[in-house]
Amino acid sequence: MSNIYRLIIFLPLFMLGCAPNVIYKNKIIQKIDSLDMTIFSKSGDKIYSITSPNSSYDNIELKFELKKPIINILNGKETKYIISSEESTLSDNNKLLKLKGNVKLKTLKKDEDILYCDNFTWNIEETNYLLEGNIKFENQNIILNSGKAQLGSDNIIEFFNPVKYIIKNEHNENKYEINSENAYYNLKTESVSFKAKDKRVKSIIYF
Repeated sequence: MSNIYRLIIFLPLFMLGCAPNVIYKNKIIQKIDSLDMTIFSKSGDKIYSITSPNSSYDNIELKFELKKPIINILNGKETKYIISSEESTLSDNNKLLKLKGNVKLKTLKKDEDILYCDNFTWNIEETNYLLEGNIKFENQNIILNSGKAQLGSDNIIEFFNPVKYIIKNEHNENKYEINSENAYYNLKTESVSFKAKDKRVKSIIYF
């Protein structure tokens, strides 16, 4: 449906295109053929934007269900990360974003950093993104695998024990593979550090 409606739910604000509603008793499920939505902070700054070819909105639970979403996490006017997945939910007055199924997060650097996982959770009032299930981080230098990771506003990804990492050579081939406890990858400095429970054991690799 080509009509555009302005839908306001407290704060933040967003705009979307919508299709006919499906009504179940007091619940209205609003079908959205092509969603294009931007979420703003209370101060008017853009936080993130979402597009989805097939989604719906539940007026009782105040929750969006989105298929094949693409999320742009913004830093001012620039896009910081682009995330895609099979499906996602947006709830808690647009403050809680959950993605699942073939989640892929990438940076816009020349040499892309790509982070894969099964599930991604972000409470926008917090500064960390939680990733769970089959975590894989990869760029031209390294591959890191774990079952759980956390990406902070400081651009550091913490991989929780156990962690397996593979260092690549100049031909983008696997050079060697090592298992470790927690690992930390700094997206800015392109370095990875490893820390064991024994605080005396620590190593840092720069690429």
